[in-house]
Amino acid sequence: MVKEIIDKLYLENNGTKEELNFLLDNLTDEDKKYLIQKAHETRMKTYGDKVYLRGLIEFTNYCKRNCVYCGIRRSNKNADRYRLTLEDIEECIDIGDRLGYKTYVLQGGEDDYYTDERMIEIIKMIKRKYPNNAITLSLGERSYESYKKMFEAGADRYLLRHETATKELYEKLHPGASFENRQQCLQNLKEIGYQVGAGFMVGLPGQTNKDLVNDLIFVKELEPAMVGLGPFIPHKDTPLKDEKGGSLEMTTTMLALVRLLLPDVLLPATTALGSIDPTGREKGIKAGGNVVMPNLSPTSVRDKYSLYDGKICTGDEAAECRNCIEGRINRAGFKVEITRGDNIAWRGKNKDIFAKDVDKKIRTENIFLR
Repeated sequence: MVKEIIDKLYLENNGTKEELNFLLDNLTDEDKKYLIQKAHETRMKTYGDKVYLRGLIEFTNYCKRNCVYCGIRRSNKNADRYRLTLEDIEECIDIGDRLGYKTYVLQGGEDDYYTDERMIEIIKMIKRKYPNNAITLSLGERSYESYKKMFEAGADRYLLRHETATKELYEKLHPGASFENRQQCLQNLKEIGYQVGAGFMVGLPGQTNKDLVNDLIFVKELEPAMVGLGPFIPHKDTPLKDEKGGSLEMTTTMLALVRLLLPDVLLPATTALGSIDPTGREKGIKAGGNVVMPNLSPTSVRDKYSLYDGKICTGDEAAECRNCIEGRINRAGFKVEITRGDNIAWRGKNKDIFAKDVDKKIRTENIFLR
């Protein structure tokens, strides 16, 4: 029965809530291998063996939220706070350009210091220097007007993990936050025209298979351009410090299911996966992942952006991080693709932009900093 459900997901890219619940409740080791195989076949049909790189810049660890799992939560008095200046960010993207990156991900806590005006200044600086490169923002919840202003300034994508599609669990993990507003923000971003990324954590305390199925149904209905999912990893300075973390096994299962439900989706193999298993990112790629995000942040701040304990790549220089990840991707049997790496369905609707991307494609030879 489980194999039949996997076959249906592979052929129809859809499944009922009941089927997905049955699959998760009854998945054997053999079934898991078959699921991974079908997810891999699906990614090969849509994206081939390409893995897209995004240069990650973690530009502030100040946050007004108090999410109970997060190391940069407002109440963590042990966090060593920092903010990057416009000049700091410019230096990061210049290094990224020399390394061949065509997408920059600006990620931070919900920090009111970065007003619309400051963000617009940053976005315009990047687009002025590198007009054909893509900018992904990950700044949390903001107003419709704020999202629109940043989009009009040149931002292309926005990553806002929904974290969990179960209202009760969401509100337990996010004191003072609104489940409905989180989901409304995602709808607003889609309406404005961003390539939108949603996502969730796997292995949260109290999370059940039914909760994970809610996440799968939610992303299927939302149809985001990207889904960022990774294991829950506890942080020593949070209320969940003594909880058990999420497993590689369940995380790769969820990656594979998302790939089958959304064949065109961009699906990162996250740093968190590599943090719980030495080959976690490679296993994520083999389960249908096709994006990795090497760190471009200054080494002086990397360990300060501590969302969870045991984060890898906090001391590597940008070029070292880039070389390491490309080597891992190649050894896993895949190839790094140096383009903007837009969602394939979005490309079809925006052929002129995609043509420029292909025309300006930079190959990997001789682009690394020594």
